[in-house]
Order: sequence, then structure tokens, then C-alpha cells
Amino acid sequence: METYGGRRGQAERDAITVEIGYALFSALFLAAVCFGAVAGPALLFDLPHTVELLLLRVGMVVAPVLFAARVISVLVRFREERAQPSQPGRTNPDS
Repeated sequence: METYGGRRGQAERDAITVEIGYALFSALFLAAVCFGAVAGPALLFDLPHTVELLLLRVGMVVAPVLFAARVISVLVRFREERAQPSQPGRTNPDS
């Protein structure tokens, strides 16, 4: 933001949009890979019914949890990097 409490500029809005896109696509990739790793054997091999059911259910629980965790971690990290200074207009005396 250009001034404290002001409106966001186009560059900042673009940065937020790119970061949200990155968070969603990287989370989707992570969830798909983990689901494939957990539930893949149940889909590829002839396993006992109980084991197949267990692997599919674990995969369906783990994938959305990892998706949400990845999106949240990326967006929180982005927000922390863009934190406003505690005293706007002040510079660090060590710089």
C-alpha cells in the first residue's frame, strides 16, 4: 500500500492474485501426489477388500487436510513478508 490505510495499487493486487494462484495450484499438486501415494496401491493392485477400503479412506482424509494446510501456510507466509512497519515512515538506524 502506498500510504497507511490507503488503497492497494495494481502491482499489489497482482501480487496477491499470483500468490493465491500459486497457493491453490501447489496445494492441489501436493494433495494429488499424496492421494496417489496412499490410495494408489488400492487402485492398482488386487488387495483384500478391507485394505483397499482403508487405503482409499485414508487417502480421502489426508488429501484435503494437506490441501488446506498448504494453502494456509503459503498465504500466511506471504502476509508476513508484506507486514507493515510498526512506525510508518521510520527507518532502521542500522541501515
